Amino acid sequence: MTSTPHADVVCLGESMVTFLPSRPGPLADVPSFARAIGGAESNVACALARAGHTTRWVSRVGADGFGDHLVAAVAGHGVDVSAVERDADRPTGIYFRTEGERDAGLAGEDPGAGPVAEVAYYRAGSAASAMSPDNTPVERADTGRVLHLTGITAALSDGCLALLRTLTAPRPGRPLVSFDVNYRMGLWSCAPEGGGPGVLLDLARGADVVFVGDDEAEAAWGVTGGPAAVRAALPEPAVLVVKQGSRGATAFARRDAADGADGADGADGADGTGGADGAREDQVVSVPALRVDVVASVGAGDAFAAGFLSATLRGLPLRERLRHGHLTAAAALTVPGDLAAPPARAHADRLAALDDEAWGTLRLGPGWTGEPDSEPGTGTGTGTGTDREPEPAQDPDGRAANAPEAATQSAAQIAEAEKANAT
Repeated sequence: MTSTPHADVVCLGESMVTFLPSRPGPLADVPSFARAIGGAESNVACALARAGHTTRWVSRVGADGFGDHLVAAVAGHGVDVSAVERDADRPTGIYFRTEGERDAGLAGEDPGAGPVAEVAYYRAGSAASAMSPDNTPVERADTGRVLHLTGITAALSDGCLALLRTLTAPRPGRPLVSFDVNYRMGLWSCAPEGGGPGVLLDLARGADVVFVGDDEAEAAWGVTGGPAAVRAALPEPAVLVVKQGSRGATAFARRDAADGADGADGADGADGTGGADGAREDQVVSVPALRVDVVASVGAGDAFAAGFLSATLRGLPLRERLRHGHLTAAAALTVPGDLAAPPARAHADRLAALDDEAWGTLRLGPGWTGEPDSEPGTGTGTGTGTDREPEPAQDPDGRAANAPEAATQSAAQIAEAEKANAT
């Protein structure tokens, strides 16, 4: 049998065909929908592929037209889909959503943060929910430097939970395991047998890199007191990223894991056995959130994970990894849909290297993601790219930022800030 070539990142989980409304209003009143795709893990795979990394998506879809569309769309972003299985007996999952600034199924959403998006899922009994250790062997997932998982998969079925327990368990040759808690209250209200949000804590303890919001930690585990309290509850991962909404994000990294993917492989070393004994000296870095003129608030969390992992693969310092997470999230927030192209690497590198004062002055709008000398408004420049009134600045989780009003940075302003920082 021919061995599967290694990828930079393998992402495993369900993706669904998404139906977006043709106009605002409740589902009962929307006359038609436009087809798109959505899925936390495939979102990360697509973003990383467009950032220049080799990625592979591992999943199951139905042997139906929706499955055909899903696989073709993900492949169209440059992702290897050769490990996606077709299920002749189960359908591809789909969901419908209305316009809204927040999803009632997300942990810690502020009731005053804007209208709720009405979401209707049709994923029970889907092809992906049938994934298990029996039909998704570990060898298929262990073909990358990084294996990215999320807590959404764990909530889909007993088999999916068993698969994630297997993939986060210690084993020889295990890749760096990245785990985004991604707590969805609605999914866990009908959790698999023996499951519940506490399962997410067990899975996170087996991972090497963990992403969790402080609101998720409180809602799922009852942990309050900020990032330090989350770290105390979750000392095992080599790297823990606690997202704090409008306050930014704080990363804790063991000194042996602070230099990127190669320094953190396998949590305890290069053998990939995973796990940690909790005895460590952490490097702790906090980076404030960017102020962003939001076009659409979906996909920012996945984009943050993709930006952080991309910088990790490149061996960048911890502070720059967090900044690349914020920048990639900002790219998702400033375009429609949840599959935005990441910012141009050279441009993002320059912004990530700004001093703290210059970083704090940034406010990004549509069209900012290209080179500073690009033409604003073309989708490749820097600036608003629009003549409409900007929406309220928001943080990478899509919530309104508690920051003073500031004009969106123009290409010239960002270039000037970079020049000043260089001197």
